[in-house]
Amino acid sequence: MKNKRMGMRMPLSYIHPASLLLSIICLTGTLLLESCGVYSFTGTSTQAKTISINEFYNNADLGAANMSQTFTNDLKTYLIQNSDLTVIQEEGELQMDGEITDFRLTPISPVSTGNETQINNASSTRLTITVKVTYVNTLDETMSFKDKSFSFYKDFTNDQNFADIEERLTKEIFDRIINDIFNASVANW
Repeated sequence: MKNKRMGMRMPLSYIHPASLLLSIICLTGTLLLESCGVYSFTGTSTQAKTISINEFYNNADLGAANMSQTFTNDLKTYLIQNSDLTVIQEEGELQMDGEITDFRLTPISPVSTGNETQINNASSTRLTITVKVTYVNTLDETMSFKDKSFSFYKDFTNDQNFADIEERLTKEIFDRIINDIFNASVANW
């Protein structure tokens, strides 16, 4: 390998001091994380190997008929993909259940008609979904929680037919709620 500025050859074994320092820092950081024993690169902070998730009930007044099954299956899939936990039918070291408590449409962004005799309409609507979760960690009871609510919303313009976008909006909200549940329980954030 030639040094272009000096026209001299550098030995192949030459390592730039900055590269060496960066390598040492990365190695030290990796060893520290691995030695903690509780943290893993999967994002979980538990020693548990199994989790059981009961069907989440739909106790909301609105929403699709299959919403509870969809939410429960999405939650299981997320845990399988983002942790080393095995989902079992019952009596897992970690246990989770709950219910969908709210599925609400709220008008937002009012638009004035400029006429006092006409009703002012909203240009947008907000879909809000709330899920209440009970989480039991049989290995460390201090990590457990009961009836903790997780909620998220999505706004859409009223020129869209809600029936056409309901499934997509519900999935986006569920994805966010499931991530929040994961962080509050298994990841312990």
